[in-house]
Amino acid sequence: MPTQAKAAVIDEITERFQNSSAAVLTEYRGLTVAQLTQLRRSLGAGSSYAVVKNTLTKRAADSVGHSDLAPLLTGPTAIAFIEGDPVEAAKAIRDFSRANPLLVIKGGVVEGRTVDAAEVTRLADVESREVLLAKLAGAMKGNLTKAAGLFQAPLSQVARLAAALQEKKAADAPAEAADAPAEAADAPAAAADDSSAAADTTDQTETAAADAASDD
Repeated sequence: MPTQAKAAVIDEITERFQNSSAAVLTEYRGLTVAQLTQLRRSLGAGSSYAVVKNTLTKRAADSVGHSDLAPLLTGPTAIAFIEGDPVEAAKAIRDFSRANPLLVIKGGVVEGRTVDAAEVTRLADVESREVLLAKLAGAMKGNLTKAAGLFQAPLSQVARLAAALQEKKAADAPAEAADAPAEAADAPAAAADDSSAAADTTDQTETAAADAASDD
């Protein structure tokens, strides 16, 4: 391949790494063109699945700070570049590999972080972005401003928000339990105050009656 053509390919792969929310490296040895087309379609709109040259991909990965992908770039390699929800794409790739064992997941990059094959599989087991956001939006108790902001958050931030929400619920529970005995303890005091007020009223009435009898 001429040097100029190689440079163009490296630039294209570099751009795909930069514009993708995730990139999953696979080995496709033995799969038919029809099967690869099926996998490509299952990734969703905006995503792509492309056979790449390892040497050129290494150079592209180096240029975007993913030199640690080099050990994965051996054998026939194809990369799924994901522009949508990485969870949904991971589910599609996992399901396809189960039905077509010739597809081997090597690892990849998710939201800027290099991951191995096991992490790609774990990502596929995570609830979808829509489900997580729906749960968080419901927990906001109708605060639409906060809920709208969450719909723009990356998946990693959604996970942190979910964890923070769980911690807040756990922290609030003991405080609510502690408040209940305090309110119960305040009740006798309030009753005592009412009794004292009633006694004062009785004393005032008796004093007024005595004064009236004296005047007579």
